[in-house]
Amino acid sequence: MIFQTLDNKRECRGIFLNNKIYDDPPEGLTATWSYTANLPLSVEYANLYCQGKTISEVCPETLSGQWEVASSRLKAYLNSFIHAKINLNEHCFYDLVPQNFLHEYYSVKNAITEHVLKTYKKPDNYDFLLDLTRVTKEIAQQKLNIKRENLKRHMGESKTRNFLKKINTIEPFVKYNVYGTKTGRLTTMKNSFPVLTLSKEHRVCLEPKNDLFVEFDFNAAELRVLLALSGIEQPDGDIHEWNAKNVFKGIPTRKEAKERIFAWLYNPESRDYLANQSYERDKVLQKYWDGRNVCTFYNRKIEADKHHALNYVIQSTTADLFLRQMIKVHKLLKGKRSHIAFSIHDSLVLDFDKDERHLIGDIAGIFADTDLGKFKVNLSLGKNFGRMKQICT
Repeated sequence: MIFQTLDNKRECRGIFLNNKIYDDPPEGLTATWSYTANLPLSVEYANLYCQGKTISEVCPETLSGQWEVASSRLKAYLNSFIHAKINLNEHCFYDLVPQNFLHEYYSVKNAITEHVLKTYKKPDNYDFLLDLTRVTKEIAQQKLNIKRENLKRHMGESKTRNFLKKINTIEPFVKYNVYGTKTGRLTTMKNSFPVLTLSKEHRVCLEPKNDLFVEFDFNAAELRVLLALSGIEQPDGDIHEWNAKNVFKGIPTRKEAKERIFAWLYNPESRDYLANQSYERDKVLQKYWDGRNVCTFYNRKIEADKHHALNYVIQSTTADLFLRQMIKVHKLLKGKRSHIAFSIHDSLVLDFDKDERHLIGDIAGIFADTDLGKFKVNLSLGKNFGRMKQICT
């Protein structure tokens, strides 16, 4: 039975089914447009079938007129709530609009959902997309603990004043777009807290709601991915020190080795013999690029010319690998007080309860154990995101 949830908040459980509204989800639900928490595991989600396209983009011509009218009415209601200063985080949407509108809007949404399920092929990575959607939707429900007073020392800078103006106009939640990039890296939505672009000096405004932040990130994730795709065993220690000793023999410092390897990695025109000999960049490119499209280790297909192909192979594989590790951690923390606060590229930040500190070792082990081998993980702790202290793992 195809249905729609009337609100995406956990406490708002209204369901539209067979032209009726139910206060609680009835049995036998089979499919809906998009994910909402607390629905049966067997439910199929049509928006995952069309992988990021909006419902307007997939609406068939026979329903386009009805959908345009219904969605225009929805926008009018939402705008009226904004003008009336009604916070939808504090109310169930369906309690604020007429019943006849709910029937009109969700009837056509059901019809579009049915059309997508019949005409689109279920993606091979559907289970991954569903797991990732669950994680990002849960993160979006976690209100950030923003301490604006921590930015006082930077108030003389226009950059900080502009940042404060921006976060005063948005809700204190991190809302990710799973389909924001072709490589699979997450982006944030327009009304999200800008965690992905948060400058180092502004990180001090974020504090945990539990006892501390615990951050896990891979040591040189993209280099490790390239090594793995080359069939080379991962070094146990810091990869830049390993490069200084084993790749660029004679380079005295870690900093110089890091600068040299990244200058080579991100420039396809660079012909650094020592780097290419150890990482076999050309071999990886030949394996994952057919001259027109990249097909990554995780079967993500991306159109690419030669200049961008290797970057897409590495960046996309790294993104998909990290997100799978994030999903594993999310499952481990189910039912715990500690939770994922947010992620920044290949860094995972947990809002941690001190009474669950015994889990840190297990999480680090799970995070390190990837599909491409065991990656070295850096662990940092702190009661303020701008003042994290890295410790050994």
